[in-house]
Amino acid sequence: MSLFVLGSASHVGKSVTVAALCRCLVRRGIMVAPFKSQNMSLNSYVTPDGGEIGMAQAMQAIAAKVTPNSDMNPILLKPKGDCISQVVLHGHPYKDIHIAEYYRETPELLIKALESFDRLETAYGQVVVEGAGGAAELNLYDRDIANTQLAKALRIPIILVADIERGGVFAQIYGTIKLLPADIRLLVKGIIINKFRGDPAIFAPGVKILEELCGVKVMGIVPYFNIPLPSEDSLSLGDKKTKNAEVRIGVLRLPKISNFTDFELLEQHAAVDYVSCGASLDVYDCVIIPGTKNTIDDLNVIVKTGTDREIHLARSRGIPIIGICGGYQMLGKSLVDSGFESDAGTYNGLGLLDCVTRFASYEKNTFQVRRNACSVPPILSAMGEVTGYEIHMGVTDSGSNREAFEGDGRVNADGLVFGTYLHGLFLNPSAVNALLSYLYAKKGIPFIPIPADRTDPYDALADLFEEYVDMDAVVDLMTC
Repeated sequence: MSLFVLGSASHVGKSVTVAALCRCLVRRGIMVAPFKSQNMSLNSYVTPDGGEIGMAQAMQAIAAKVTPNSDMNPILLKPKGDCISQVVLHGHPYKDIHIAEYYRETPELLIKALESFDRLETAYGQVVVEGAGGAAELNLYDRDIANTQLAKALRIPIILVADIERGGVFAQIYGTIKLLPADIRLLVKGIIINKFRGDPAIFAPGVKILEELCGVKVMGIVPYFNIPLPSEDSLSLGDKKTKNAEVRIGVLRLPKISNFTDFELLEQHAAVDYVSCGASLDVYDCVIIPGTKNTIDDLNVIVKTGTDREIHLARSRGIPIIGICGGYQMLGKSLVDSGFESDAGTYNGLGLLDCVTRFASYEKNTFQVRRNACSVPPILSAMGEVTGYEIHMGVTDSGSNREAFEGDGRVNADGLVFGTYLHGLFLNPSAVNALLSYLYAKKGIPFIPIPADRTDPYDALADLFEEYVDMDAVVDLMTC
């Protein structure tokens, strides 16, 4: 039998819980796959067959030791602003839609999501399902295809996840369970509480009270931990804490920033700040312009806030300027839109690279890649082979600059300004080593390279859950 993980609110640890359960189950010899019917996130991942899904479901698949595929997240919503989102359906762009129109389509979309679930259950036997946001959104019950409507259709056991760090955990749990529709409430078979700090024995009376009030077993109290796991969405940006390090990297916190998980390995070895547009870039040793859901809108913000001048000042100081995906497009001379990214027109880029990007189609480029960095000193020449994925609209004409990677990107004459469509570049230890060794050497500071074979964080996560969660009870739910 499959299992449904619901949350008392957004950002309470549902995604991490699903990943942990997947790794625990596969280590016990139980084949399993993750599933989230509808996700809203600008952090996405490209599957081997070119489909686009939420980053969380890709990481959960890796935790389950299975290959990510688009059935694991059949509906991905990518917000564009003004209550409009791009809908990615079964891995491919479907349409841009206003939320009111989207809700009119949810009955049909639920059918498509259930088809994906059925395929996963047939292929893997068991599925761990993740809900979205808080489960007790009373005004959405009739169209909540990620929680209540999905639960009604699946009729599988539910574990409710809550975050004690937020405060009010009793109200979170009791209120959520009591507000669920009666037929869904009966499916709630367990509670997991995340981010506990201190001595769990002190909370033992609280566990008893919750079980008496709710009539549901508390299956685990998971302590606060610092295992390096990918972030799911923009809410996670507020949780990031800058490492105390000699080298400082500024990543522009664009209004529509996407895939900032690209920099989480860098965060472990340098001081990485997510810098709001309009702030000074004086203190940084490197500036990165990240991916964005809407290149032109965020480029306009960069210009309006004067961040373009800050970037040029950093360039004049000899600071490396790196653009990833939309950031690469912004580094060029101009961007020409036929009305697919923003309003039709031609927009001036930052002019640090000699290239032009054209948006002439709603189609997306989505594929995994393996490329060699070109022999351009002082940074690219030290990277070697790297892997990642492309996920973008628009086509970039290269201009006179040299390639940065074989078949992708461009780099300027001194090698300190380059752009690439390669998401995940700085998740490659060789790329991180190439950049940080240059930045550390420039300051006269020794740098210890990152090992190429890093530890799998999901085994550490599973160890934690095996210690603090009654995994035997979880397995019983799935095998009864």
